[in-house]
Amino acid sequence: MITKELVNPFGRVYLTITADRPHKLIYVNWMGYLTEENVRTGVQAYTQTLAEAGFHCVLNDTRLIIGSWDHSMDWVLNDWAPSAAKAGLKRIAMLANPESFGESSAATFLSEVKAFEAKSFDNLDKAKEWLTAYYSNK
Repeated sequence: MITKELVNPFGRVYLTITADRPHKLIYVNWMGYLTEENVRTGVQAYTQTLAEAGFHCVLNDTRLIIGSWDHSMDWVLNDWAPSAAKAGLKRIAMLANPESFGESSAATFLSEVKAFEAKSFDNLDKAKEWLTAYYSNK
């Protein structure tokens, strides 16, 4: 598995992107405080990885995010989501920390997104199960 790291201007990794070939999914792990630019760059990078791999599922791990990403919500819902669906995204599983501000952003995203299936999990294995079931249900 090859992992790509995205780094903020301070040299800190804020996102890792891994193509999980056995499960046919892209695993993304967000870390720290996210700026609007980080969110845009990050989701575009993992969408490109998804399209290149020919997969349809993303496991979006937001448990290490500090703060909310509400500043990017309109763009994520109205610009990125439709283009991600065109790139092949069918299902996204959100792993979030229930006590965090990131969880409230995830809840908003989950209730608003219409371009593909989206579901929240607090367990990595259950999220992977739901994503890989996409391929057996087709």
